[in-house]
Amino acid sequence: MLADKYRERIDGILAKYPEGHRRAAIMPLLYMAQHEYGYLSRQAVDEVAGILGLDPTEVGKLIGFYTLFHDEPGGRARVQICTDLPCALRGAEHFADALCENIGVQLGETTEDGALTIEAVMCLAGCDRAPMFQVQDSEGIHYHENQTVESAMEIIEGLRKQAADD
Repeated sequence: MLADKYRERIDGILAKYPEGHRRAAIMPLLYMAQHEYGYLSRQAVDEVAGILGLDPTEVGKLIGFYTLFHDEPGGRARVQICTDLPCALRGAEHFADALCENIGVQLGETTEDGALTIEAVMCLAGCDRAPMFQVQDSEGIHYHENQTVESAMEIIEGLRKQAADD
């Protein structure tokens, strides 16, 4: 359980928020839970809710809103391609399709080796630098802007090699 394993860290997070405003710690606690479990299961949501004294529904409703959080298992890394309208106008949809074809998956799928999940997301705040994507892995979030399929495949191959080495 998170509360047992990360008591000191949780206390540090909660100490940042004044009494009566503990619910503001939802996002850092969800991020910690996701890092621990790989995704946010119902159990993880219940744990975070218990730590904060909130209803699990209040905690769970944030998960679908933010691309940072995942309620389904996925690959060791998540490649999230922005396909919002401004990025689409700069070729993001074609880029996403071509990248998926090269990798051998559809958007929303995980590669057979479990290394990558490829997702379409809305707005990574780099519209003028599209096509772009972010990679979420155990090390954090990494942005890759002004991509071509070729440059993205170099990054993908690096991620796959890293996953195989783990």
